[in-house]
Amino acid sequence: MEESRLTLVTTKPCFGLPTACPDCLPVYFYLKFARLPFDLCFHSTFPDSDQIPYVESDSYVAYNNENGGVINRLREDGIVDLDSDYHTIPEWISMKAMVSSWLVDALVYELWIASDKKSVQKIYYSDLAWPIGTILYFKQIHAVKSQLGITNENAERIETEIYRRASIAYGALSTQLGEDSYLYGDRPSSLDALFLGHLLIALQALPETSVLKSKILNFSNLVKYTEKLSAEFIDSSPESAVPAWSKVSSFEGQPSSSTKKPGGFSNWSSKPKTKPKKERSEEEKKFRRRAKYFLGAQLISVLVFLSLLGGSDVGEVEYDGDDDGVDYLN
Repeated sequence: MEESRLTLVTTKPCFGLPTACPDCLPVYFYLKFARLPFDLCFHSTFPDSDQIPYVESDSYVAYNNENGGVINRLREDGIVDLDSDYHTIPEWISMKAMVSSWLVDALVYELWIASDKKSVQKIYYSDLAWPIGTILYFKQIHAVKSQLGITNENAERIETEIYRRASIAYGALSTQLGEDSYLYGDRPSSLDALFLGHLLIALQALPETSVLKSKILNFSNLVKYTEKLSAEFIDSSPESAVPAWSKVSSFEGQPSSSTKKPGGFSNWSSKPKTKPKKERSEEEKKFRRRAKYFLGAQLISVLVFLSLLGGSDVGEVEYDGDDDGVDYLN
């Protein structure tokens, strides 16, 4: 393992970030904090897969849906452990639990319920055909509402509680951080990876009307913390990313550009451009055929899923989407 280079597979770069997926970006920072060399690949065919992100090297693979996620797998498998000094410290454990629960719920709520479709469309569905992307989008909204326990009757109360907890978390983490470089101790841990990923997605991917963004901007030390660490650990010229399903065709990153946004934030551009076309290998042709069959089966499965919800449930989703500024993908 020590001689093999790791590959991190995530959703594609967007919003000036290596990936704007809330599950993927913390893993990117965890590997960066550990100073481990790795290749960054993107996977846009199955955006609803709970295996993404994953880390692979030769025959080793750590999937997101195994044993508490990729970061925990890397620690348990002896690949890298940034938390060895903190596992038994109650304050650190409490802070990580707060970020992993309250702030994760808040970001999920804002991405899928409280804002329009533009952010999640760009993060997950922009490379998919319109019918499949649209169906997966509404399917995920239904799943998020179920996960957060949101109904028509309690929607306002749930929203109030989500933002109340987010305010408490930001205040507590701001106090803990103070003017230090990291949240706990003199070096970064998985707590910093989780929190930095959360802050960057909230500040970069959410719209200007975002409640979470406005709450974060009230804490100047959190903004400075985010700017400092992102400038240090996000590649100004990201390594080329190749599709995770094939090593045959590659992509080269374009030179990054930087434009200022409100709040002192910069955008890093890492849109890939394709090389000149060449004849596809038999392996690539075989994969493409399988991908078409899979996407067709996926479309049928989600149509069956939505039909099982019943007419009233589907109508409820569409009505709620209108209230929240959500409409069909274009």
